[in-house]
Amino acid sequence: MSDLDLLTQSLARSVKHWRAVRGFTLDVLAARAGVSRGMLIQIEQARTNPSLGTVVKIGDALGVSITTLLDYEQGPKVRIVPAEQAVRLWHTEAGSYNRLLAGTEAPGPLEMWDWRLMPGESSASDPHPAGTMELLHVTAGELTLTVDGVEHRVPAGASVSFEANLPHTYGNTGEVPMEMMMAVSVPPVT
Repeated sequence: MSDLDLLTQSLARSVKHWRAVRGFTLDVLAARAGVSRGMLIQIEQARTNPSLGTVVKIGDALGVSITTLLDYEQGPKVRIVPAEQAVRLWHTEAGSYNRLLAGTEAPGPLEMWDWRLMPGESSASDPHPAGTMELLHVTAGELTLTVDGVEHRVPAGASVSFEANLPHTYGNTGEVPMEMMMAVSVPPVT
């Protein structure tokens, strides 16, 4: 079985599990996440590999991290994620990518990401739930962070935090690869 098949099956189990824990019907989750009921059915039956944006929306609607969606049966209090188990959820042919390094619930989803954007590339993100915070540290190149239409330049060595409940885009308008670490904290579902 391929890694993609394993991820698809884990996502199917997890979405069903967390939907039941929250007491959400398919219609309620579809409305909260902004995805179709049909898409949720396909995900829960492991018949599709949804986009990163769709997985983020479902996680936000359920109030759990992407890590939790990919493996809801978390083990002991200390969880070491070997480098080869980091999950690459987005990439381009030019070499841009993001990797979910680790995540937990504390008290809402908390995720740590490793990003690389090649020159001229960008990745847009839909708004997250109110109260979501992102914390980024640029380790190489320069990040062009656009939040609600306003550009912010973040050079290597600098860090930035922002409320992520507005549309935002991570971009590289420079001539060298941009690399950054990112932590995302989503408030728990009430």
